[in-house]
Amino acid sequence: MRGDTGMELLALRCFQVVARHEHISRAAAELRVAQPSVSRTIARLEAELGVELFERRGRRIRLNRHGAAFLRRVDRALGELADGRRELAEAAGSGSGSVTVASETLMTLAALLPGWRRARPGVDLRLRQCPADAMAHLLRTREADLCLASEPLAGPGLESVELLREEVLLAVPAGHRLAGREGVAVAELAGEPFLTPGPGHWQRELADRLFAREGLRPTVVCEGNEPGALLDLVGAGLGVALLPGMARDAGLRATVAWARLESPDSHRVLWLVRDREAFRPAAVRDFAAFAVAHFRGEG
Repeated sequence: MRGDTGMELLALRCFQVVARHEHISRAAAELRVAQPSVSRTIARLEAELGVELFERRGRRIRLNRHGAAFLRRVDRALGELADGRRELAEAAGSGSGSVTVASETLMTLAALLPGWRRARPGVDLRLRQCPADAMAHLLRTREADLCLASEPLAGPGLESVELLREEVLLAVPAGHRLAGREGVAVAELAGEPFLTPGPGHWQRELADRLFAREGLRPTVVCEGNEPGALLDLVGAGLGVALLPGMARDAGLRATVAWARLESPDSHRVLWLVRDREAFRPAAVRDFAAFAVAHFRGEG
C-alpha cells in the first residue's frame, strides 16, 4: 500500500472493469486507455495487495477467489462513493436529477416513457438493456438505479416489487396451423422451429421448463440477446416464440398470429428491483413510484 491514503481510486475502478469483462483489451476500450496501461495498473494493484487477483492462461484472465472477494469490497466502496456524490448533489439542489434503468427488453419501458417525460421533463433518464443475470451487478456498482426483470433477483440488499403478472402467448407466423388456437398443448410444439433468447433469459427458462415437463426439448433454430427482435423474426416465418401479452398489446402485425398455451404456468411476472442500501435521489424514488402506478393501471 502506498502512503496513508492506500491505493488509488482509478486503480480500483480499473480493477472493477477488468473483473467485469475478464478481458484486458475490452476493459481498456471501456476505460479509454491503452491496453498496456491497464495491465500495469492491475500488476501494481496486485503487488500492493500481496496476492494475485486473476488467473492468467495465455491471453485469457479469470478472477480467482481472492479477486472475487476483493471485487465485492471494491463494488461496495465505489458504490458508497457514488451514493455520496449524488446525496451531496441533491442536498445542493444542483439539477433535476438522473435515473438509470436497466431492462431485459426496452419494449417493456416504451409505454410508460411518454407519461414520465411529461411528468418530469427535466430528469436525465438513461436506459440500459441487459439480461437479468447481469442486473444485480449493475445495482451493486450503481451503474443502474432500478431494474425491470422477469424474475426476482437474488443478492444481499436487493428488494423486488411486483409490477404485473401477465399471460405468455405463443406467437406464430400468419397462416400457421396453430394460429388463433386456444389451449395449445406443449406436445403439439414438438419439432416446431423455436425462436428464443439465449440461456438465462426468462423466455428460454420457461420454454425449457414447459418442454421438460413433457419429456421434450424445444427445437431451437435461433437464439440471441435481442428479445425485442423475436416478433419480427416470427413474422418473417422463421419459427414460433413465447412472448408476453404486452408484445401483442403493443400493436398487431399482419404477419404475426397468436395462440394460447394450455399450461397453467404460462405466465411471467415483471419485477422492479432495487438495492435497498443505495441512496435514492428524489428522481429515482419518483420513477419507481411512477412505474408501479403505470403497470398496476393506477397512472
